[in-house]
Amino acid sequence: MNDPLAAEARRLRTVEQLSARDIQRRLGIGKDRLYALLRDVPAPAWTKRPNAKDGLRDRAVELRGTGRSVPEIATELGVARSTAYQWLRHLPLDQDPEAGAVRRRAHSRRMTEARWAAHRETRDAARAAEHARAAAGINPLDGRDLLMLGAVIYWCEGTKSKPWRRDDRVTIINSDVRLLRLFLRFLRSSGVGPDVPTYRVSIHASADPEAAAAWWAQTLGLPAERFRRATLKRHRPTTVRRNTGDDYHGCLIIQVPRSRELYWRIEGVMAALDDLECNGVGPADGEALG
Repeated sequence: MNDPLAAEARRLRTVEQLSARDIQRRLGIGKDRLYALLRDVPAPAWTKRPNAKDGLRDRAVELRGTGRSVPEIATELGVARSTAYQWLRHLPLDQDPEAGAVRRRAHSRRMTEARWAAHRETRDAARAAEHARAAAGINPLDGRDLLMLGAVIYWCEGTKSKPWRRDDRVTIINSDVRLLRLFLRFLRSSGVGPDVPTYRVSIHASADPEAAAAWWAQTLGLPAERFRRATLKRHRPTTVRRNTGDDYHGCLIIQVPRSRELYWRIEGVMAALDDLECNGVGPADGEALG
């Protein structure tokens, strides 16, 4: 150290453990000059007065170690952001770039969730109210209702006979439990009990076809002995699929043997409904159901 004044200031600080004010008086220098001489020299422990916020500072450091941001820490501890920053400026948030990217994505998700939470609550309440209003207008289904519903369901989801391929056999495939439950009720109203059709699961090869068949049998109350070997869909790793996991049960194929007359009945219902529409028979435009 070439500067005798600096060397003496450091000695007084480290050896004699004097306070800054005492060193100023001893050397006859100003505060700014003293702080410049002692820039890298820590203050003696005895000069550090107890601070009521020491516990908050320690907690802030702990939270920083878990990846929390300065604004989040300031809000949780009830201190100003500037105070939290002063406590934590020596602690960089992200030592690892990859960890930083993960933290930022998690923070973005939290902020998005907080921003849309109130909107989702309002939307869900409106949805529940509309469900209740719609349900209030539905009367118990009679045979006529089931006949029309079953025919329309089949015409949307079932196989149809073509001029170049005559196949008057009732076969339907779908993955929606409620729709298939309603179609099975239509079959029962037409004299076809659950022990008459054959059932087959259509599912990706990467899933569990036996477990899926057991799930469909239990969910819809179907006899397990009427299930046939599953149809497996080839798994393509490049395809991004969301229908995976324990709640993926594939599609259920329902095939009714010797069902030519039932198929013709469905054709007749659809033709009759089409005639009613073409002749202008039905509810007026905009008329509410129920």
